[in-house]
Amino acid sequence: MPLSILLRISQLLALLLTGAAYWGLAYATPRAHFTQLAILFAMAGAAYAWLLHTRLPLRWGLGAALVFRLLWLPATPALSDDFYRFRWDGLLASHGHSPFAETPRQLLRHPPADSAALPLGELRRLLPHLNSPDYFSVYPPVAQGLYGAAARAFPASETSFLVVVRLALLLADAGAAALLLWLLPLAGWPARRALAYLLHPLVVVEVAGNVHMEGVVVCFLLLTGALLLRRRTRLAAGTLALAVATKLLPLLALPLLARQLGRRRFRWFLGVLAGSLGLLFLPYLSWSLLLHIGLSLDLYFQSFEFNASVFYLLLGLGKWLTGIDLVGGLGPLLGLGAAYLAFWLARRAGRPRLAAVPQLLLLTLSGYFALATIVHPWYLVPLVALSCFSPLRYARVWAGLAVLSYAAYRTTAYTESGLLITLEYGGVLAWAAWEVAVGEGVNGRMGKFKKVF
Repeated sequence: MPLSILLRISQLLALLLTGAAYWGLAYATPRAHFTQLAILFAMAGAAYAWLLHTRLPLRWGLGAALVFRLLWLPATPALSDDFYRFRWDGLLASHGHSPFAETPRQLLRHPPADSAALPLGELRRLLPHLNSPDYFSVYPPVAQGLYGAAARAFPASETSFLVVVRLALLLADAGAAALLLWLLPLAGWPARRALAYLLHPLVVVEVAGNVHMEGVVVCFLLLTGALLLRRRTRLAAGTLALAVATKLLPLLALPLLARQLGRRRFRWFLGVLAGSLGLLFLPYLSWSLLLHIGLSLDLYFQSFEFNASVFYLLLGLGKWLTGIDLVGGLGPLLGLGAAYLAFWLARRAGRPRLAAVPQLLLLTLSGYFALATIVHPWYLVPLVALSCFSPLRYARVWAGLAVLSYAAYRTTAYTESGLLITLEYGGVLAWAAWEVAVGEGVNGRMGKFKKVF
């Protein structure tokens, strides 16, 4: 049998194995069953690596990416309970009540004046499932708009709500696929590199499976880049505003864009961005919104911690040296460090070519997550997309190993494993060091990357 036929058979088997792993994750793996989760994810990861290594035909890959996402369509997320909060916010938004006004427990304990119009029975049913009933919502307007539309269409059906959200996320992934196929050749990369994002197990599981909005952020970021290439600066600013109004993270791209666009264009860009964000937040704008977002950010940087790297190292070192828990002070300090890193990288790059901005943004966001106090696996989805424009593949490895953080959910106490966190970040660090030290000597791939600077 010809070698080419054997290769295609192996690729088909890898695709079938991936589909079986996703079915198991979608319908037969409770979050507490970490061993099963890790095995199925490892199966999908090994198949993913083989398919990229053997150059899966682009059409096969695009078809498989669609099928893998449709497989999750009627599933109830078992690996993340965030969707309960998505539905809670959506029910409030669909009835004209701001999701930012009260915490869930406050709302049910002291119903507001307009509570007669709210589905209090359904909200009471949801309350025990929420993982943050005492915290204000942190989901910006674009996310709230999607949740509100899904809840308005299906106020009494959780499954139908999830189907609507997943179809919207599928549309975002389709847009990201089209943009990657257009942008990659323009940046000097083969179009097939789009499969590195579209087929990555973390992207499929966290976006299609757990209905997190990072897939929408990726689509808007890529569209921003495409519009900038066409010199549609104002439209690009509006698109970036949509990305920021989905998740706040894309704000870290501003220092790079300031250097790339130049002072005059960036002033226009910043003005349109600010105006667009004002319009997007206008339906929810109030002093309570600003206060509650401030409280949420304060809690994020000073109280919450999960799957961190540098933060945990410094926390342990500080406790060993001083005997004091420095969690409240380290978080904001590292946040400032991440902001400084973003400006330093932008300054170091000078005025980069637009095609180089994704690589620089990859480093910027990587630095932010390295210093962050919380790194949930789905946070890394944009890094996987940006890695398509870079010879560095550590982001794909990081996104694969981040699933080890799900070990914390084996019990209701949510206890993290220091050994698994060390394995995760040790593996990422080792891979990144190998790429930088050996990659150029082996095949010259790093040459493109070094030209950025």
